Amino acid sequence: MGHPVRAALLQEVNGPFVIDEVELESPRANELLVRVTASGICHTDLTYRAGAGRFPLPVVLGHEGAGVVQAVGEGVTDFAPGDTVVLSYFSCRACATCAGGHPAYCQQGYAGNFSGARPDGTFPMRWRGAPIRSSFFHQSSFATHVLAHRHNAVKVGASVSPELLAPLGCGFQTGAGAVLEAFKLQPGQQLAVFGAGAVGLAAIMAARVAGASSIIAVDLDARRLELARELGATDTFLATQPDLTKTLLKRTRGGADFALECVGLPQVLRQAFDVTRPLGTCGLLGLPSPDNSDVTLSMMGLLVGKRLVGILEGDVDPKTFIPRLVSLHVEGRFPLEKLSRSYAFEAINDAVHDMETRTVIKPVLRMNGGHTS
Repeated sequence: MGHPVRAALLQEVNGPFVIDEVELESPRANELLVRVTASGICHTDLTYRAGAGRFPLPVVLGHEGAGVVQAVGEGVTDFAPGDTVVLSYFSCRACATCAGGHPAYCQQGYAGNFSGARPDGTFPMRWRGAPIRSSFFHQSSFATHVLAHRHNAVKVGASVSPELLAPLGCGFQTGAGAVLEAFKLQPGQQLAVFGAGAVGLAAIMAARVAGASSIIAVDLDARRLELARELGATDTFLATQPDLTKTLLKRTRGGADFALECVGLPQVLRQAFDVTRPLGTCGLLGLPSPDNSDVTLSMMGLLVGKRLVGILEGDVDPKTFIPRLVSLHVEGRFPLEKLSRSYAFEAINDAVHDMETRTVIKPVLRMNGGHTS
């Protein structure tokens, strides 16, 4: 018999989230029962709300959870009740890509993260007696309690507010990881960031930490560009500026060492690629619409040594990278509070609206209630 908890269910594509009582299983082997105290809302959640998953609904989304361990399943020795954790993406820790130090590209990654089910196809939650998709990124954190896997939980100290820590599980680690881990940006190098949302702004903060000589931010919103400057951007440009590519090439004296596309639009990726210098690297972070994901690139650009790479989750291991970001925050070098706004769990649809209308960068839900007795 399951434990009664509260969850925000998506019952139709592009529909509202409806909070209702569901039944949550007890933790299985290698799983943790986590009382969620906060959950970020990520662009990926909104993309799946719009139907990107192409799986039957209802589903419980959410993949930037933070909370406190309540119980552990068989085989869990690295976590105990009372531990504060951030929940990130699932990886099996056993396949060739995981063993090679790239768990974001785990061979079980789709089944464990994007299917809405556990890797074995089962569901932790039941609603009105029927199982529902409730293991998105092996957490489905739009709920008061969830079952996570020991592989996607990261133990952190309790001194920092969970409302600040929650987005480290995906969005913030993606932007920062791309700069610090995938690119390994060195002091004196240049970075151009296209899209000053949660991912892009995290990349800008990381570039400042790394000592970049030039950090360029491009966005449609002048207010976001002001924040980008506050967080470390040395130059900002409106995306609508005429001849922007030529301007950026001139500003970087032939191209940036690194460029990041954080929007998920083919035309923006082409622009980011075009302003990357020969032998430089352009990284794709933005999640495109399944119906608008083809891009045309210059073959001459590739011939001069430019590289184009897709980067999932910053190509980081959350077990080591999230604590690194927490330390940077505590030192005052990664000001998470500049990017987040808190909402009550019951206001989830208001938070989604504010995110879609670009009035907030990173909405974070505050959970309460929902006992598992």
